[in-house]
Amino acid sequence: MLNKPSGYITATKDENLPTVLDLLADEPVADKLFPVGRLDFDTEGLLILTTDGQLAHRLAHPKWEIEKEYYAVVEGDVSGINFLPFEKEGILLKKDKYRTKPFKVKVVSTSDEQSEIFITVSEGKYHIVKNIMESLGHPVKYLKRVRIGNLNLDENLEVGEYRPLSNEEVEKLKSLVNLK
Repeated sequence: MLNKPSGYITATKDENLPTVLDLLADEPVADKLFPVGRLDFDTEGLLILTTDGQLAHRLAHPKWEIEKEYYAVVEGDVSGINFLPFEKEGILLKKDKYRTKPFKVKVVSTSDEQSEIFITVSEGKYHIVKNIMESLGHPVKYLKRVRIGNLNLDENLEVGEYRPLSNEEVEKLKSLVNLK
């Protein structure tokens, strides 16, 4: 489990930019790890790194519809939006001509300048949270993934820190995607 900082790409190697594996350079197994899914360069939060290809594939594959929850700070006041219909039918992203899968939004706070929300999606499309909020007229200013399936980001991990998953956490993730 890595609490990914902004400014790193979710890749194993890159010629020009720092990667999430650079944060684990001192670990003996770092060169064998690979990230499960992606987080944008400017997005923080929960990233699973593993050597288990089957688990990684299932957690990232759209078939399994694994929920990913994000904390976001967005521009403007979202209190006038009824988010309930999106839980059943998603939203049509006009610029992509794509209808998202259903998603949930919980509003934490709002002001004229910005709102804080938690948004839960079950797909990993490129920039999905940013595109949803932009289409609603509230571009994302800050984004942090806080949960993947039944695994929450460890609140004790500072940005850039990591720790091994416990056996219990691994078993819970495996059970989520029908692996023994």
